[in-house]
Parts: sequence; C-alpha cells; structure tokens
Amino acid sequence: MVVVAGAAAVVVVAGTAAAVALTGGEDSAKAKPKATVSAPPPAWTVAAGRDLTSGAGLRYEGTLTLGGQPVQARLRVTPAGAATGTLTGGVLTAEVVAAGGVTYLKAGPAFWQTYASGVAHPEYYAGRWSKAPDSVPGFDVPDVLGPKAIAKALAKAPARPPTEDVNGVRAFRVKTSDAEYVLTTASPYRLLAVRPAGQAAPRFTVAPVAAPATLFAELRPRVARLGGAADPSLRFTPGTLTFSNCDQNTSGCTVNMPATLTEPASVPDGARAALRAAISSQGEPLGTCTGSGPVPANRSLVLRCTVTSKLWRHWMRAALDNPGSYPYEAKARVVGEALDVADVPKLLARVDRERKAVVKAHSATPGPAVSGEPSVKHSEGPEVATSQTPGTP
Repeated sequence: MVVVAGAAAVVVVAGTAAAVALTGGEDSAKAKPKATVSAPPPAWTVAAGRDLTSGAGLRYEGTLTLGGQPVQARLRVTPAGAATGTLTGGVLTAEVVAAGGVTYLKAGPAFWQTYASGVAHPEYYAGRWSKAPDSVPGFDVPDVLGPKAIAKALAKAPARPPTEDVNGVRAFRVKTSDAEYVLTTASPYRLLAVRPAGQAAPRFTVAPVAAPATLFAELRPRVARLGGAADPSLRFTPGTLTFSNCDQNTSGCTVNMPATLTEPASVPDGARAALRAAISSQGEPLGTCTGSGPVPANRSLVLRCTVTSKLWRHWMRAALDNPGSYPYEAKARVVGEALDVADVPKLLARVDRERKAVVKAHSATPGPAVSGEPSVKHSEGPEVATSQTPGTP
C-alpha cells in the first residue's frame, strides 16, 4: 500500500543576518562605559505621532511598479497597522489584508503570473489567501504605512528636517531606512505623502479615514478567512505518499506524506507545512483533505489528512456490495503555511479590541461601498498521480 508522489514548491530568496562581536585588550577591559542620556524627540514629532495614533486610521492611494508594470494601490490602515485594500493592474485585481504584522494577498492566477515575479507555481497560491511575496507589494505594509509605526519612526526625526513644497504647502521630509514621510511644517503636522524605499518606489497620497466602521467591516471578514493561508517563501521536498486505514473503510481514507524543508537555509520561526490531497477513482473525484503542522528543527515531518466525504463513503459501499477491481489514486502536494487556523481567533480579538476603541457611536455614518471577496474559483489540482486497489470484500 505504498505509493510514490511528488510535490513542487516555490523558490524564494531568503536573507540572513550575522552579528560580529569585537573585544579589546587589557585597556578596553578596564574602560568603564560612559552613561548617556538620550535627547527627547522634537516636540513637533511627538505631536504628529500623537495625532496619527489617536485618529481613525489612514487612507492611501498610489501607483506601484510590479513586474515592470503599473499597479494601483488603495489601502486603508488602522492606527495599530492592520490594513485592507486592493491592488489593481488593468483588469486584474488582488485583495490585500495585513494582520499580525504580516501582509496577505488573494488574487486569481493571472495576477500571480503577471505581478508576482519569482514565484514558481503561482497556481498553488491563486484564489486563496497567501502571504505576500517580497516583490508584492515590495515593502512591509504595517511597518511602512501603519500610523503606530510611523509615529515611532518620527520620534527619531531631527528637529528641523529638510523641507519641500507640496501643492503650495510647506512640508517636512523625514527619511528613514524604510520610507520617506512628508508632513506639513505647521501644526497639526498632517501626513501628506509616504514614499516607500526601494526601486521604482511608489508615492502614496494620504488622507484620514473618514468612516472607520467601513474599514473594520471589510477588514474583519478577511482576517477571519486567513486560517491556512499559504506561504510562498517555503519550499519542501516530498517523500513517499502512502495510504492508511482505507481498504474496506466506509468512514474515510488517510493520506500520509513525509516532507523536508529545503529552502530557506534555516527554519524560520513559526514555519509550517501544509498537505493538500485529493482522491479519485478512474477520473471520478472521491474527496479532498488538508493537513498541516509546524516544521521541526530537523526540517522533516510527516503530514496527514483524511478524506471523509460522502463521495468516498458511497463509492466504498458500492465496492463492498459489488466485488471486483476498484482502483483509486491520490494526488498531493506540500506547500508552506503562513498561518495556523488555531491562530485566527487571536488576530480577530486584536481587530475587535481596536475596532471597539476606534469606532465611536457617532461615527456610524454610511461610508463608501466596501468591496466583497472576489469570485475567483480555485481548483486544487494537486499533481502526481498514484493508485491503490481496495481489498475484495
């Protein structure tokens, strides 16, 4: 009952950091550290940060360059840095959500093929929420556009940063390693624009969120659906697929798949693997299943899932009632998983706490229409066929 299956994965470029410790001689060992006192941040940056974090959030519009083509970005970001919005390139659209400091996309295969450069097998991620690859949108949404993160960055700004003219308004230009922030030089130091760092960096225009209730009305359902989101940054090599507890079992059939993390070079914190499997007989589907688990330090694990569909139960009953040959096969693949289903309630709790704090009773005025989930139908289509014949009754 041992069968062979393969799985393909994506290649991702992972960066690592190294630290170097320097030690001196005898003199340096005797040297006593000098006490230092950090200068307080400029008053204008404190005021600007307070205004950003105490508001209802920020609304951004700008043009990104993805795959050498322009893509329109429209995002709304809560004070804590959760975000929701869209990326639109021509007739192709991707939904965006950021939660827990991670940005996710949901788009059809054409969007992934066109704009997610460097991601192999985009069909693995299309039509479902997946962690955004480094190239899309090209910067960290929560850390660059989140009001709380911006306030933290402004606290390190000089008292008199460079200025420029923005449509007749004098504005400070505060540059950090992640972005450049443009704010009015006069109180209340309103944020006018954000220019994320990097090649073909976009320039976002900024405005306060006028109707926070609509922001959270779009954000929360998207966060609720993030459980099991895929992670294109992880690549696995599969082992030998096997069946267990399938023969003459009308309750279900279990698929087992060993897998080993091959990229990146070290196991990232929280790395998970997910198995997606489907069973069929002579071209007729019998059901699908998914399973996932954390990647251990030794990089190898065995993933399992059980098909318990009505199709399987009816097919097995028919096989038992009519003795003969009834071959069946499984197709499976292993992909990275960005978020365990069990962690979604924690994210929702954060969203609910912030919503309660931000949304006031008097702010429940009708806002612009909130876009719904795209009607993209995703075909699991796992690869590599295997077969097995159930026992004769």
